[in-house]
Amino acid sequence: METNHVNNQKERLQLIETLLPKINNIAPEVDVILPDVNSQSTFVDEILLTEDTSCGVWFMKGSCLQKFANKKAYVFLYGLLGCVFSAAYAYFNGTITTLEKRFKIPSRTTGVISVGNDLSQLLVSVILSYYAGRGHRPRWMALGMYTVVLFCLLTALPHFLYGAGADALSLTLEHRTNDNASEEAHLKQQSKFLCHGKNSTTSECEMEGGNYSPQLILFAAQFISGIGGSLYYTLGVSYMDDNIKKSKTPALFSFSCFIRMLGPALGYGLASVCLKLYINPTLTPTIGNRDPRWLGAWWLGWIILGFVLFIFSTLLALFPKTLPRAAVRKELLKRQASKVSSTKMEPDPELPTSFKDMVKTFRRIIQNPTLMLNNFAAVFYFLGYMPYWIFLPKYIETQYRQSASASSLITGSAGLVFSAIGILLSGLIISKYKPRARYMAAWNVLVGAISVMGIISYAYLGCTENDNRAPLLPNGEMNPVSECNSRCHCDYVKYNPVCSQDGRTTFISACHAGCRTVKNINDTSVFSDCSCISNRQFHSEGQTVLQPPPLEGGTAQSGSCQVDCLNQFYIFLVVVCLLKFSGATGRASNFLVTVRCVEEKDKTVAIGFGLTLMSLCAFVPSPILFGIILDKACLVWGKTCTGNGNCWLYNGETLRYTMNYTAATFVLIGTLFDAGVWYCVKELKIFDEEIELGEEAESS
Repeated sequence: METNHVNNQKERLQLIETLLPKINNIAPEVDVILPDVNSQSTFVDEILLTEDTSCGVWFMKGSCLQKFANKKAYVFLYGLLGCVFSAAYAYFNGTITTLEKRFKIPSRTTGVISVGNDLSQLLVSVILSYYAGRGHRPRWMALGMYTVVLFCLLTALPHFLYGAGADALSLTLEHRTNDNASEEAHLKQQSKFLCHGKNSTTSECEMEGGNYSPQLILFAAQFISGIGGSLYYTLGVSYMDDNIKKSKTPALFSFSCFIRMLGPALGYGLASVCLKLYINPTLTPTIGNRDPRWLGAWWLGWIILGFVLFIFSTLLALFPKTLPRAAVRKELLKRQASKVSSTKMEPDPELPTSFKDMVKTFRRIIQNPTLMLNNFAAVFYFLGYMPYWIFLPKYIETQYRQSASASSLITGSAGLVFSAIGILLSGLIISKYKPRARYMAAWNVLVGAISVMGIISYAYLGCTENDNRAPLLPNGEMNPVSECNSRCHCDYVKYNPVCSQDGRTTFISACHAGCRTVKNINDTSVFSDCSCISNRQFHSEGQTVLQPPPLEGGTAQSGSCQVDCLNQFYIFLVVVCLLKFSGATGRASNFLVTVRCVEEKDKTVAIGFGLTLMSLCAFVPSPILFGIILDKACLVWGKTCTGNGNCWLYNGETLRYTMNYTAATFVLIGTLFDAGVWYCVKELKIFDEEIELGEEAESS
């Protein structure tokens, strides 16, 4: 069996030259320094023989790989892999509305699907972190990320099984051509949305929404990905903290998070690009991407993300169990402690892996007040922030009438870039000034207070003009059936919005507007004889005159009425960026409190326990709760034979107040728990300088 040490004399000499400043730094206290290079080489080999410190797997163990066995390469690759990993979840969030339209999924069901990964984390996170944390962590992480590759492929699978769907195909030029006379076929298609009176034949329910197989596939994909997520986070940060100096941890952790937090921007950007393409790129759509019926190529990005994740995961598996410098530093510190205490140095015993020991470990963690308060603070923060991570593109679409593509791009580029800057800046400041634990905890309390005020402000950054577009009853609900269209039998007419001739009212369909005839003018469907629309004509001077036309009612054009909400939207983006920046500055301090308030051997399990607690109390219930809140604000449901499909139109005002005040309440509770952390960390040491090697040695 090949020994795990530096492969040849040249590499040993390079490693000795690098490590010599570290060794000489504690030479007066430790009698381990030999004068000649051969003795130093033997000393280094003795240390490296006790650990798996060589890069590679099986036959892939060339000498060229060994120069990458260092903290910089690991932190960069770990952050890069996290970037693509988080991009996958952001891509899912950015394509949620398209998935709901394509497969007729209500938001509460989308919420259930999105918590699949949290359910698997809840079931396996603690156990995997306990056993895998005592094994070869980079390989365990790579194995976990392969499950995320499978998640990407499974998520794209429904498109290849079920295709683009009849709704999307009916809105293409090719579909018209196949129906012989294109214009006549188009008018025939549009006539299905007209008011046909008592003998209506349009009340045929839609069978496609009754197929639950795509939803089950999407849930299974999410469930599988949770295994990779738990292994990546729990093992990755503990491996990083164990292989670098404590004083360097905040900066390198923040740097890896900085790279990782660029992932959502990448994911939302990819979603924006893919959603600009029609769901079947080989066909020519007859509508623009701002039309609410537009379906983008949501499946395309999953193929790209899966391929990139596979490459980076394979590279991560090549890292050693322990980095060479960390192995030497650990041995030197152990010998220094042995010299000072005048006791015989014993090799570190293997950490036990038994059920009895696991129970003892969990008991130590649960009885740690600082850790538990910090975990509960995170739970309530995630409860409040989850809807903005999952449903923010939908929120922007419904509140400010942005397209699905623009919403994904804005969500990824605006707030998330500020998050990345915030966490990088905070990590550098903490590494340089090394503040006490209480100062960092106090900052988290301040960040929580800012978050509460910002989220409350969302409730008042609405678009009044958008709110008034749909005719509502006094109780805030919408009854699409009124006296003017009561004889039209529009129950199962698909959502096909039309705008009244005055540009003020959007109807669910031409049927709901009471329109009886349609004609095509410049590739735009114009509906006439609409009993629910006044036949007044509005001149540019703003004066209204009544011109009795030959028809009973007014006219309407296909598509929703235009709404200008840009000013409110820009203010909303400014507040989002401010909260993203301030919230990110507390990430590094939260991580440091978690890994410093527990024993060294409990570090990985503590992180896994926190992830399990957050999955149970935040990641699982939050999307479901806010999915229900979204559905409660729905005004117009797509109807299928099995009940309701996806929601087409929301009550903007009700959604803003309910969603944002609920989220602000959760964040406020989290802030109170952060105040408890501030009280408990009086004696907690974040930086233990007296047992570390010098700054000059580590920087070499």
